[in-house]
Parts: sequence; C-alpha cells; structure tokens
Amino acid sequence: MMRKNIKYLTILVLGLVACEPEFDTPIDEVGTYTSGEADFSNYVALGNSLTAGLADGALYITAQENSYPNILSKQFAFAGGGDFTQPLMSDNTGGFSNDPITFPPRFVLVFDADGKPVGPATYTGAVPSTDFTNNLASSFNNMGVPGAKSFHLAAPRYGNVSGVQTGSANPYYARFASSATATIIGDAVAQDPTFFSLWIGNNDILSYATSGGVGADNNEVPNLDPFSYSSNDITNTTVFADVYSQLIDALTAKGAKGVVLSLPSVTSLPFFTTVPYAPLSPLSPGFGSQIPTLNATYAGLNLAFAGIGVPERAIEFSVTGASAVVIKDESLEDKTEQLTAALTPTFGAVKAALFGAQYGQARQATAEDLLVLTSSSIIGKLNEARFAELVGLGLSQEEAGELAVNGVTFPLEDKWVLIPAEQTAIENARAAFNTTIASLATTNGLAYYDAAADMEQVSNGGIPIDGGVITSEFVRGGGFSLDGVHPTPRGHALVTNGVLDAIETTYGANLPRVNPADYGTVTLSNDVD
Repeated sequence: MMRKNIKYLTILVLGLVACEPEFDTPIDEVGTYTSGEADFSNYVALGNSLTAGLADGALYITAQENSYPNILSKQFAFAGGGDFTQPLMSDNTGGFSNDPITFPPRFVLVFDADGKPVGPATYTGAVPSTDFTNNLASSFNNMGVPGAKSFHLAAPRYGNVSGVQTGSANPYYARFASSATATIIGDAVAQDPTFFSLWIGNNDILSYATSGGVGADNNEVPNLDPFSYSSNDITNTTVFADVYSQLIDALTAKGAKGVVLSLPSVTSLPFFTTVPYAPLSPLSPGFGSQIPTLNATYAGLNLAFAGIGVPERAIEFSVTGASAVVIKDESLEDKTEQLTAALTPTFGAVKAALFGAQYGQARQATAEDLLVLTSSSIIGKLNEARFAELVGLGLSQEEAGELAVNGVTFPLEDKWVLIPAEQTAIENARAAFNTTIASLATTNGLAYYDAAADMEQVSNGGIPIDGGVITSEFVRGGGFSLDGVHPTPRGHALVTNGVLDAIETTYGANLPRVNPADYGTVTLSNDVD
C-alpha cells in the first residue's frame, strides 16, 4: 500500500544565477534632449504594486528606487523633469513591523556551499521596521499602491488606517494618504501633475489568477457593484471601463499629458509557467516505487469511471516518464453520486461515498492547465487537513495517509491550478480591459505603451539586451523577481524604455534610454531560517 510519506522529484532545479550590482545607468549626454509637446516638470505615477516597485513578494527601498517610474523620472530630468519623491519603506527587509504575518519580509535566493542557488526563501537577516500606522504627512510623486484594483483608486477611506485590519483599507496607502477619507486619485490630482503614468487593472484579474481561480467572475453573472466583490474576484468589464474613464478625466482635466500601459497576460508570468503539469517522476525513490501499487488501486476507480461514461477521467502514473498530477476540475460535471453508486458493491457504502466525493470532479492535469508557483511546495506531500478529516471519518491512519497525498491521491484543490475555463475568464476580462485602455488613450491623445506585447516576447524567446537576453524563466531569466509576478530592476528598466518609446512617438519627445543590463536581478542570501 502507498505510504503517507510519498515524496516527488524536486520540480525546480536551479542553475547558477548571475546577479549584477545595481548602479546608475551611464547616459551619453551628447545631443539635445527635449520634452516635445509634453511637460515633465511635475510627473505623478499612479498604479498598483507594479508602479510602487514591489518585488520578491514585498516592498522595500532598493526595489522602490528601481521602480519604472523612478527610473523614468531620471530620464525626464534630461528634458525639464523635476524632483520625483516616493513613500520609501524604512528598510530593505520589506514587510510591516506591526503585521509581519500578513506582510512578511522579502524573498531572497538561498545558495549552497558551492555558491549555487537552491531556491527562494523568506529573508530573516533583519526584522521589518516599517509601521503602516505612521503617516508620512506628505504627498509623493509615486502614487503606486500595492494591492490596489482599478476602483480602489477612487475609493474614499482606502487609506484609513483604522480599516486596515478589517480589509477595507490598504496599509501602503495609509502611510501617505492626505486624510482618512482621501482617495488615491484625489491626492494625485491635488499635486497638479503636468505629466502622469497610469498602469492599473492588473489586480482586477491577477488576484483571481494567483488564487487559482478561487473567486467569482463578475462578468459571468454581471455585478456592477465593485464594493461587493471579494478580494479574489474578477472585476466586471463595464465597471472597469467606467472607473478608468473617470481616472483619465480627472488626470487630464487641467491639460496634463500622460502615458497608459496595457495589462500583460498571466501566461507571460513565471508564477503560472514554472511548475510543470507533469512533475511526478518515476526516478523519485519515494514516488517511483509506489507507482505499481498506485495504478492497481486506481484500476478499480478507472473501471468505475468507464462504467458511468467518463473513461477520459482515468488516472494512471507512468513508470517510464513524468506523470501529471491529479487535480479537481470544478468545470467538470460532478459525478459524485454516480461514482459512489458504482463503487458501493466493491468498497461498501461508507468508503464508496468517500471515494465518490473525492474523485467526482477529478482528473489528471494536462498541458492546458497552469499550476501556480506555490503549488511546488505541496505537491507529493501529505495534506494534513484531509488526513485529519479522513481519520475523523473512521479510516485508519495508514488508510487516511494513502488517500491524502496532494496531487497523487488527493486531487489538488482549486487554489493550486488554473484550469482552461478559468484562464478563459481571465483572458476575456483582460482583453476587454486593454481595449478600454487603448481606446481612451486614443480619444484623449495619450501615449500608449503595450506592455503586454513586450512581456509576451519576454516569455517567448526573450528580449535581447546588451550582453544577454531577458526572459521570463524563473530566477534565471532576469526579468521577474522571486515572487514570479513582479519585475526585477532589470525588468523595470525594460518597461521604462517601452514607456519612453511611446512618449517619443506620441509627443515628439527626445529622451535617453536606459541600458537594462546595468540593472540587477535577484538577491542571493542565506540569512533565512
């Protein structure tokens, strides 16, 4: 029988990563730089974590200093750009001192005795020193607020510190909101920007995606009240269009010019493309030796699948190659009752009901499924909650252990995988959001940077830079930080150049580009527990 200590072959085998130091980009000052039709004297950036500079799962000083708006402001300085201020965190640790559980420190890349990277881990070399209850009592040019969705930018009390613990307010905005009732867009407009950037909408789909589709698609059953949404819901496309239009109206009311950015596909992010759908190897001592027993056990279930008309759901593990994990697919017709009835003569009513419920919507993953990055930490391991539940139902510890191995005998839960139906919901919303962004850019004469196109190229072959290529490969690609979602400083430099291209095209500006190769990637450290 299969034992509860099954392990699987490690998914991520990391090679040596070159981490260049971060330093100012040298600029060739030969020639004349101009702002064209734009005025960069007071640049304000609005958005979410991508604008704020969050990286490696946390906001910290070095990442903020290498955010695309901050890099961009230095290029603007060559053509009349003014000072650019940011609500800097108190340290390079990341996280909040008054809530380190919800907002922990950053990830760093752990290395072995030979100096080779092993994998990301939470930095423990210093404790967080930033207290979100300490309002900085100042306005800032970088108005990026990690976690913000489109409608949050216009939401009163989103920076009210008393609402942080209940989830009605955002601790990052609480640090610099002008008042408890202020809005992000209101605080931005109050600075009378002459130029702005707006990159918002990613979280309107991303939180649904990173949760593995645990949430509602408010387009499937239209819901036009964004303040009734749960944190992992997809924003209704009409709501997004209305809010985005209002944001643009507010920002351009006094004649400011600006640039807007499109939203990348989740398939361009390593968070969704790093863990293979078939990570189970027969070469793994813990898993490989159990394959014959597993397949013999599943044979009875597969006969039942065939008997109720769904033979395509058969589960089998290969003795020669990689095997796909077993997942729960809520888009499948629930066959719990039929499966229970088919299994009852063999296993009895109690166990048949248990098996029927566990596998009624189960199947093995395919190449069309996307396993989220965090699933790598649980695949092949005992699901403690399921184990306890099964013991409580009267199974022995051995029997419970055999039926509670994540992705092997216990189907991976929805939060660990994006099935095709969920990907379609995300992509449909993203396409509509981007249509809104591009249309409003044209209508208002704004520069439009198709960040999605560049991110797609990064994930499909990469973008050449001086001395190398930026790709989306986790850790080694150089484009994305250790959380698998947010850019590295090098990635932000790439975005900066794309924004500069768009500004030059729209406003006739002439500005120097940056060299992405001059910017760093990830941080090596063994200051971890």
